[in-house]
Amino acid sequence: MALLRWDDQVAWLLDPTDGGCLPDVFVEETTAADWQVVLDLIEEQGWVFEYAEGDAVLPLPRAEAVLSRPAGAECPSLKVWPGLAVCAIFRFLGEEQIDFDVDLRELQGQERLDVLCGFLTAIGRRLGKSVMLLPEGGGTDPLLGFDIAADRVRVMWTQPDKRAGEPEGRAVSL
Repeated sequence: MALLRWDDQVAWLLDPTDGGCLPDVFVEETTAADWQVVLDLIEEQGWVFEYAEGDAVLPLPRAEAVLSRPAGAECPSLKVWPGLAVCAIFRFLGEEQIDFDVDLRELQGQERLDVLCGFLTAIGRRLGKSVMLLPEGGGTDPLLGFDIAADRVRVMWTQPDKRAGEPEGRAVSL
């Protein structure tokens, strides 16, 4: 499996000291059924997870149940460890967008980047949608992500000091 290369492709992009360490990951234009597909994928893959509502750790519910909680109810969270101490924290803010955070401090090095790429790819392929990682706090330009049209994770942002005419981040098949 070919992956992005840490040293020459993304180390600069995923530097936790430059612009925040909790980038936002999104899958847009989703439904409760898409959320359920992701929950099923988590269980099928055997990824370690912890679902919590406030301080209470509970069994993983159906997507429809968690997304139909009463107005004003605390937003549940789902922590998923796809491997190697890499954690994704899902927030159930609404059915129209699947969103989660990853911690850049956990994503340092090739082995952990490979885990992230595999995780984004699994979600994107299962949903048939792109999965974009954006700077912490939002933004409009993705840093990297699973591009459904290209069927791979690729760097989508270019260093500001990149010279004109140089190729952007290389896309690599997964």
